[in-house]
Amino acid sequence: MDLVQFMQDYAKQIGGQFSEYDKEKSIIVVPLSEGRFQTIIGRYKDSQLFNKTMIVVSSKICQYKDSHNLAALLEENSNLHYAKFSMVDDYLKVEASGFVDQLTEDMLKEMIVEVAEVADNWEQRLTGVDVH
Repeated sequence: MDLVQFMQDYAKQIGGQFSEYDKEKSIIVVPLSEGRFQTIIGRYKDSQLFNKTMIVVSSKICQYKDSHNLAALLEENSNLHYAKFSMVDDYLKVEASGFVDQLTEDMLKEMIVEVAEVADNWEQRLTGVDVH
């Protein structure tokens, strides 16, 4: 699957904005309800554990603070299908991933929607603003 081309086509389909970072990574701004938006980064990643290439879609929520309720995030993980919460470089993120050889375009669309909606919901809960 050509991730960059997929992201470009999908952004056009949903009325979002597309930016190509390089041939391995691209960014789309996904329009959501109530005039809100969420930035999604799609990239390839090598899984050393399985020796396979993955596609990862992710979105930042906010910078981590000790006051965040990590138990609530872990509980929310159990309600999600593709997505999960992670922390990278002191930022809370939502991300979903799958192996390139197993992903369909419909699955990737579902992953993007879930990541965007969950990240936006928690961004609103934790910060009260639409950062996208």
